[in-house]
Amino acid sequence: MADNPFFSASDLPYQLPPFDLIEVGHYRPAFERGMSEQRDEVEAIATDPEPPTFENTVVALERSGRTLQRVAAVFFNQASSDTNEALQAIQEEVSPKLAAHSDAIHLDPRLFERITTLMADTSDLDAESRRLLERLHMQFVRAGAALGAEQQARLREINEELSALSTRFQNNLLADTNESAVVVDDVSELDGLSDDAIAAAAQAARDRGLDGKYVLTLVLPSGQPALASLTDRSVRERLYHASINRGANGNAYDNSATVQQMVTLRAERAALLGYGNHAEYVLADSTAGSPAAVHEMLDPLVPTAVANAYAEAARLQDVIGDEFELQPWDWAYFSEKVRRASYDIDGAELRPYFELERVVRDGVFFAAGLLYGLSFTERPDLVGYHPDVRVFEVFDADGSPLGLFLADYFARDSKRGGAWMNSLVDQSKLLGTQPVVVNNLNIARPPEDEPALLTFDEVTTVFHEFGHALHGLFSDVTYPTFSGTSVFRDFVEFPSQVNEMWAVWPEVLSNYARHYRTDEPLPQEQVQRLLDSQSWGEGFKTTEYLAAALLDLAWHEIEPGTEIDSTAAFEAAALQKAGVAVAAVPPRYRSTYFAHIFAGGYSAGYYSYIWSEVLDADSVEWFKENGGALRENGDHFRRTLLSRGGSVDPMAAFRAFRGRDPRIEPLLKRRGLDAG
Repeated sequence: MADNPFFSASDLPYQLPPFDLIEVGHYRPAFERGMSEQRDEVEAIATDPEPPTFENTVVALERSGRTLQRVAAVFFNQASSDTNEALQAIQEEVSPKLAAHSDAIHLDPRLFERITTLMADTSDLDAESRRLLERLHMQFVRAGAALGAEQQARLREINEELSALSTRFQNNLLADTNESAVVVDDVSELDGLSDDAIAAAAQAARDRGLDGKYVLTLVLPSGQPALASLTDRSVRERLYHASINRGANGNAYDNSATVQQMVTLRAERAALLGYGNHAEYVLADSTAGSPAAVHEMLDPLVPTAVANAYAEAARLQDVIGDEFELQPWDWAYFSEKVRRASYDIDGAELRPYFELERVVRDGVFFAAGLLYGLSFTERPDLVGYHPDVRVFEVFDADGSPLGLFLADYFARDSKRGGAWMNSLVDQSKLLGTQPVVVNNLNIARPPEDEPALLTFDEVTTVFHEFGHALHGLFSDVTYPTFSGTSVFRDFVEFPSQVNEMWAVWPEVLSNYARHYRTDEPLPQEQVQRLLDSQSWGEGFKTTEYLAAALLDLAWHEIEPGTEIDSTAAFEAAALQKAGVAVAAVPPRYRSTYFAHIFAGGYSAGYYSYIWSEVLDADSVEWFKENGGALRENGDHFRRTLLSRGGSVDPMAAFRAFRGRDPRIEPLLKRRGLDAG
């Protein structure tokens, strides 16, 4: 296939992949050629008769595998965003091959010897090059380069098995999420939902050939947005159970056994590499450093968070009265009643002020202009990978081109749940490339010609994911290894969480929060009530999060050889032991749909969100102390932190920004966990 679009760099602006030319049939040969080319490149490095130098070894490795990088970036984005049976079959086939390919490189003794030789003297290297060499050496060691042949052979088997299992988990979850969507026959059962939400449910039904019915599709977390509005308690209960039973329905998509296989294999791998468990292995290469450090932070938060959750539950029961006992499917509904009563704020009434187009253009992009001087031009001439995808060219403050931003906001059955950022082209001075980044969300698609109205949580998510996009767009590094969000897992959420603050910054909020029909601004008194209402429900939010984070650690602190009879029983015992088994507050993710840790890169790392929130909350204080959304503040954040990627130690970057180490007090205050 000489015309395979992956076989050469794209000639489109910023090397945007030529999506209009890419077909499913291009992927397999591109993967095969990409791996073959990189094997040849690596072999040339390993057999170079010249003594190892930084250029002929480390830089040569950085330059290798360009075809493979191109196809992998496009394929895995599409496999998450717009998959189908053909793509899933390719993913199941190629994922173990990619794991084996990576092992072949990292377990090559000739390469390891060259890299180890270079580690003896790094005095002639600049700081970024020295860090690259040190990180590369660590990667080889952590991959098993120092192990004996028999151990390496077993390691290769484990890595291939884990890759295949992760793909299975992801595909099972997508299928079961689609199958578990709640079908409603009578519109009266949707009482409480807004007109546009009902219209979206009708559209979802039509998309599935269920004309005349209504479909409530599922988002990834346990909590479903419609639970806050549905007046029919039986429908709420159906929706709740559909959500929390995903991947555990005993059908062909059941993930229970897959979870058990993955955690036992991860534990075995950790032991081979000299660690007590998988959590120790993961956290040795993080800002936290060890499971003990994570527990030292999380465990003391549990009693206060749970006490706050029980206090909130008691308040909800007072609203319910003696009619029935509060259940998980009641929490969001009656919590919204308390919010309305206490703060005179109604989430449903706010949605007309949060129209997606305006949130993006006059909120997210506007804030980026205030802080960083960025401007955005939509490029309808550039094609995305799906008709929903919009392409924007991003320009720096001086008018120079910075990169491309692709926005893919709507849910569809072919897209996995949640929200995330991907990079299609990494910024690198070495390769002469500028960034191309994607934001994916799962906002319910409105009927044709109707606006997409968001909840305030969805508004926050749009800002959050654009924080990741900025991290990628502002990358200013030499080596692709360090580009953009290529930082420690427990640091990567920090910039995106900081970007959430601009959603409620007065100058930004007043610019985008306008009624989609009348253009009237969200009344100031409602703005203040919205801000005040953010404190309600922190007990629930912190408890559900801690439950998921501690469940993740429990799965990955098991010792090698541990036998697990039941995924559900292990989960229940782990939550009980951690002190977060609150009946009315399920974990944010249960094990069988915990995609972050079983189909993503967050195994033993879901704690990262609150770990990063320490940095985020402290950074928000800095912005407030220094005048807020000012160009000089944005430029300082960009220069000291956002642009550095993984080229410097992340905590050194934080100190360069903040002027000191982080303090936890702003986080405790934000979440209602401080002594006050």
